[in-house]
Amino acid sequence: MKKLILISSAVAMLFSACQKNNITTDDSSSALRRNCSSVEVLAEQLKADPTLEARMEAYEAVVQNNLKNNVNARLVNGVIEIPVVVNVLYRTAAENISLAQIQSQIDVLNEDFNATNADYTKVPTTFSAVKAKVGIRFVLDQVIRKSTTKTSWKTDDAMKKSTKGGINPTTPTTKLNLWVCTLSGGILGYAQFPGGASATDGVVILNTGFGRTGTAAAPYNKGRTATHEVGHWLNLRHIWGDATCGSDLVNDTPLHNTANYGCPAAGHKSTCSGTPIEMTMNYMDYTDDACMYMFSAGQKARILATFATGGPRATFAQ
Repeated sequence: MKKLILISSAVAMLFSACQKNNITTDDSSSALRRNCSSVEVLAEQLKADPTLEARMEAYEAVVQNNLKNNVNARLVNGVIEIPVVVNVLYRTAAENISLAQIQSQIDVLNEDFNATNADYTKVPTTFSAVKAKVGIRFVLDQVIRKSTTKTSWKTDDAMKKSTKGGINPTTPTTKLNLWVCTLSGGILGYAQFPGGASATDGVVILNTGFGRTGTAAAPYNKGRTATHEVGHWLNLRHIWGDATCGSDLVNDTPLHNTANYGCPAAGHKSTCSGTPIEMTMNYMDYTDDACMYMFSAGQKARILATFATGGPRATFAQ
């Protein structure tokens, strides 16, 4: 397991890793691969807002202090309840996804964050001691739909702004906003990390990677893109720390060389210090939807510390 690194170093490392969140092609297998543009979007936000880095470092200090002193968010019946607003931007009838597809995504989030997903039983014994139920309940608050003439949207947050033809977020300090639309460049989705502007806070998901019915298409048809991106929204980093053998600021996840794709064979080992078995089935890796099915206890603790007093998502747990 890994050591945590200095907050400033962790923030700097995260900012320097500007990887596209898109579906790329692996030249060796011609298979579709997952990537994540949350880090790239963050880098652009840092350029636009000189105060953001200091704000995020301050929040990270609070989170680390909460972890050190075991300060967690107040749970109601063992869970935190988060209202979800789904904003659908569509040009065609198919893009105007059904309520059933939307509810299927809410169901996936509830399963994955409460360890009731059917594939949770696949977690290997290597990680059985650290697999965790996070304890968050997602409740569909409302669906907002808007017709558009745009064929696709970029990662510039235009879909979050009515002045740009998008939909403004609804009460973003107490509700999780999801935008579902057609994204350009093969992008699957992206999230805003805690600390960013409330006017753009939330998660964006490609309409063919949303939920597990309707337009959802393999290998991203089990709703795990939203699970991964909501993980970022809840302050989780990529499991490989966006660097070779990097830190994700969680001490019970193994060091990873880099991202894993597709469905890696069981027991895949890292060449990092100690050559640990990589936690390829973790939601914060890049594997296919069918091959990611767990959070760790350390990730749970980080999320709950983010909701605790002084944390960047504290308003959601009051």
